[in-house]
Amino acid sequence: MTTPLLTLMTTLPDRDSARQLAQKLVGEQLAACVNILPGVESIYFWQGKIEQSDEVLLLIKVPEAGYEAVQQRLKTLHPYQVPELIALPVVKALPEYVQWAHEMTRPPTRSDI
Repeated sequence: MTTPLLTLMTTLPDRDSARQLAQKLVGEQLAACVNILPGVESIYFWQGKIEQSDEVLLLIKVPEAGYEAVQQRLKTLHPYQVPELIALPVVKALPEYVQWAHEMTRPPTRSDI
């Protein structure tokens, strides 16, 4: 039986940095798929004031067991001082997609955590 899938969300400042991060995560087999959604407007509180930024949203599909490895890698690759990383459980999914996602990612190792 395979472990559940997660959809991770993170935002980046531009399409180039989003594409680079997506390619690294998929290329290193930490994520099965990453969707790049441009045109996100974010409003947030940072360093004592309200900020507004145009950003790019990534939706990262990863087996639940691989979350820690993605988190560690994201912390080293992400351009933001405090990157957003939110994990949403995939409650229902096409079984063939879940199987494919697990086949496309490598099992986490102790060095990933």
